Amino acid sequence: MKGIVLAGGSGTRLYPLTMVTSKQLLPIYDKPMVYYPLSTLMLAGIRDILLISTPQDLPNFERLLGDGSCYGIHLSYKVQPSPDGLAQAFILGEEFIGKDSCAMILGDNIFYGAGLTKHLRKAAGNKTGATIFGYYVDDPERFGVVEFAENGKAVSLEEKPDKPKSNYAVTGLYFYDNKVCEYAKLLKPSGRGELEITDLNRINLEQGFAKSSYLGTWLCLAGYRHSG
Repeated sequence: MKGIVLAGGSGTRLYPLTMVTSKQLLPIYDKPMVYYPLSTLMLAGIRDILLISTPQDLPNFERLLGDGSCYGIHLSYKVQPSPDGLAQAFILGEEFIGKDSCAMILGDNIFYGAGLTKHLRKAAGNKTGATIFGYYVDDPERFGVVEFAENGKAVSLEEKPDKPKSNYAVTGLYFYDNKVCEYAKLLKPSGRGELEITDLNRINLEQGFAKSSYLGTWLCLAGYRHSG
């Protein structure tokens, strides 16, 4: 399985800090923010990782992380020329993914807690379909929301619904089989001009969605934002 860290965006909600550096390079405790999503992929057993960022920020990630060998991983880099949506990562990363399955994590998301490695390894072991991680929140209308049936299977996905069908927010961690690149290329830009990850997940839902609900701790360091 390959891994992608999507570390783009302009970080406007963290101005003026992010006027001169990427949000994902800001320190969280004693290390840059990007270390945390990288370690999440590593806990899933992933060692071949593509980092996608903006033209201006990508050189700084390369200076910080190099080829990844000092961390026991192999890192590649790709520019996202413009912020055209999370699902665009699978179009930009198609050559990198090749014939493998792929996990993507957003560069400003931190996961931790008991049992995390077990959940990650289970998701990485799924051979078909997709796995998303849901986290219980009190204000689901702010997020992409996944609804589960009684057997735990995902049955619907909505983006910032006025009347949420559940309290489970879709976090910025996704596991897909090799069809994800094909599905991403089927997407049309949304009303805000982006290829939405929620639309990509809906395609997987229609094809037989695999779900995983992690009830540990999830932090989105940009503050509240949509998952699409």
